[in-house]
Amino acid sequence: MKKLFLILFLFLSVQTIHAQNRLDRIEPLFWWTGMKNTNLQLMLHGKDLSGYTLKVNYPGVKLVKTHPVENPDYLFVDLDIQSEAKAGKFVINLEQKGKSGLKFTYELKNRDNAAGRIQGVTNKDFIYLLMPDRFSNGDPSNDVVKGMRETTLNRDSMYYRHGGDIQGVVNHLDYLQQLGVTTIWMTPEIENDMANASYHGYAVTDHYRIDPRYGTNESYKNYVEKAHAKGLKVIKDIVHNHIGTGHWMYNSLPMKDWLNQWSEFTQTSYRDEPVMDPHTSEADRKKMLDGWFVSSMPDLNERNPFVQQYLIQNHIWWIEYAGIDGLRLDTYAYNEPEFMADWAKRLQAEFPKLSIFGETLVNSVPAQAFFTQGNTVNRGFDTHLPGITDNVLKASLFEALNGKSGWVDGVFRLYNTISQDFLYQDADKNVIYFDNHDMSRFYSVIGEDYHKYKSGIALLLTLRGIPQMYYGTEILMKNYSDPDGLVRSDFPGGWKGDKENKFTPAGRNTQEQDAWTYVSKLANYRKNNPALQTGKMMQFVPEDGMYVYFRYADGNKDAKDVMVILNGDSTAKTLNTKRFSERLVNKTILKDVINNTEFKLDQPIAVPAKTTLVLELN
Repeated sequence: MKKLFLILFLFLSVQTIHAQNRLDRIEPLFWWTGMKNTNLQLMLHGKDLSGYTLKVNYPGVKLVKTHPVENPDYLFVDLDIQSEAKAGKFVINLEQKGKSGLKFTYELKNRDNAAGRIQGVTNKDFIYLLMPDRFSNGDPSNDVVKGMRETTLNRDSMYYRHGGDIQGVVNHLDYLQQLGVTTIWMTPEIENDMANASYHGYAVTDHYRIDPRYGTNESYKNYVEKAHAKGLKVIKDIVHNHIGTGHWMYNSLPMKDWLNQWSEFTQTSYRDEPVMDPHTSEADRKKMLDGWFVSSMPDLNERNPFVQQYLIQNHIWWIEYAGIDGLRLDTYAYNEPEFMADWAKRLQAEFPKLSIFGETLVNSVPAQAFFTQGNTVNRGFDTHLPGITDNVLKASLFEALNGKSGWVDGVFRLYNTISQDFLYQDADKNVIYFDNHDMSRFYSVIGEDYHKYKSGIALLLTLRGIPQMYYGTEILMKNYSDPDGLVRSDFPGGWKGDKENKFTPAGRNTQEQDAWTYVSKLANYRKNNPALQTGKMMQFVPEDGMYVYFRYADGNKDAKDVMVILNGDSTAKTLNTKRFSERLVNKTILKDVINNTEFKLDQPIAVPAKTTLVLELN
């Protein structure tokens, strides 16, 4: 009886050890051979992992160092994946005297070098931004996922989930292709297991998991592949600056300084000036960079080397895994500058064609240029950030459409903004736009004036840079961002049972169809004319409320030079073309690319009020 009791006691003790010491998460989930940087840092999470020693026995994989940290439930492991390492699975053993051993299997994969992956997004492209929850519901079975914090589905509220998903986007790839779009940018598809407003995507709760209400990691990869098969590129929206309070590690951080900690809640100032001001106080700079965006979005400490490596590896993982073409960097100005420069170098080393642009909602051209690559404004170091979201140009476009002509107002504001392109290393890498998911919609800001609408679309698709349009602009969706949910309406027809389906011509009214056709015709013309993609730009000082510029590609036989005329005034004007002779040599006819109307160069051109003409030179 005593012997039986002893055996039972030993059995239960072993079970207790196994229960107390477990491994429940390994990130990255897997990795690849053949990376330029051979260093890989695994983050292990489980119960009481500190003190374990590791053993790895796999050709080409060297264990460099283990890092016990402040929280004993984490262990960081540095591996060297040497050039001779082959794809395959191998066992990593964790051992510690007095504790039961743990082991896990890790996998190295071959990199996918198939053509058409990680192509980059350039000024040849036209970006379509959408919110997956509000675009189309392709798979109703994932509308509500049990166990997640938010399980309310209510399309009548702008702050609950509506059920749109990745499959909904896949279902409408043909629609986007016909519209003339070449690139899709979705707001973050990553898991946001938050109790409220989880649909917007910017409060990540698991860096390695697509939100199950949108789909799976596999369905995201499949979406990228299907987009590529149709000649469409994909941008992934990523967040360096913060996580959500629902993040799996938030209540049990690897170390206290994983986040920027304050003695009491401190919100960022939202002021970009202290980041660039040579006279700033350190307190102001710290508040801007280390303050939390909002109370539900804790601020990551990007000076922590473990945080740095975690983010870099996560972004490399998604690019290599899914084959995406570009990254949009949320809240770029709020991040630690030196880290972001190093991050960009690391990613560009692995993916030379990858495109990157940062969100910089600042209010001057020098401030925007401050964040871009090349140290062009005496920043002191190269950010390695190719381009930004051109917020200053956006404001100038609205001024040109809504303002009255003056020495510094109206169309002159637009001319003046573009004249400062010398501050950028390459302004063609900036993303130009009218609105997004945080801003009042374009059609509302111009007072629902359809003439201004067409004029603005013409400017967007003919100016330098990479044009981006917010979903629904092509069918005149409208509203203001106060509150912001009002600009995040569902695309009509994206849900089974919708009364109207504006994905089809039959579902659009006359003006909506005309708007859709206008966007499509101009976007597809741009897609097939190198002059509007990679061509140079020449602009002329505005006179009498008229702004004229040319897009041209000398020496490119496939390019058709284009003259763009904006009449920013509320009265019709005529334009004599003699002033622009340096771009009109050997040309006799100008043809409107929308309606094929022809104009002779020896006669004045009539330009209606608040109108932009896009004219092909022949």
